[in-house]
Amino acid sequence: MSLLPKSLSRLIESFEKLPGVGPKTAQRLAFYLLHVPQEDLEGFADSLTNLKKNTVLCSLCKNVTEQDPCIICSNPGRTKTLICVVEQPTDVLSIEKTGKFKGVYHVLHGSIDPLNNIGPDEIYLADLLKRVSDREDHVEEVILAMNPNMEGEATAMYIQKQIDQGSERKIRITRLAHGLPVGADIEYADEVTLSRALEGRTQY
Repeated sequence: MSLLPKSLSRLIESFEKLPGVGPKTAQRLAFYLLHVPQEDLEGFADSLTNLKKNTVLCSLCKNVTEQDPCIICSNPGRTKTLICVVEQPTDVLSIEKTGKFKGVYHVLHGSIDPLNNIGPDEIYLADLLKRVSDREDHVEEVILAMNPNMEGEATAMYIQKQIDQGSERKIRITRLAHGLPVGADIEYADEVTLSRALEGRTQY
């Protein structure tokens, strides 16, 4: 028999489902919210409820946005012939902070990971290949900004192969270079490191 009220137990269980949140952290979060003023708690609940209601995926780049197309894709000042491919929306935020990239993005929402049954069809790869092969977009360069781990490398190699085989014209394929150590995630890299990585990208 649980010593905790059912509502509190269910909240703890919900927190435990979040990535990186263990049982103790989940308990701390639940008990913290128990002492938050009701008005703030209701505001927090509204934010959660509206999270998916008020967001969509950009039909062009698949980034999370409130409008379609997103503010980056609809910006006439961005270079549409240059696409930076990233794994997650948080990677877009990190690269944008550098102020060095003036192209557009494509968000895969994951990487190829056979051990977890994630193949090319489970991420937005087909949409990327369609953008690259579209004659109207005239894509000249694709920057593969995958995380430098096994899954990221496998994804980058797959994309490079698919573009080379499926494109009627030569498209430059580059990778982020200097400054990103193996095993590090783009999301946690600082602006200087990412700036050097963008500027030092190499031919794939």
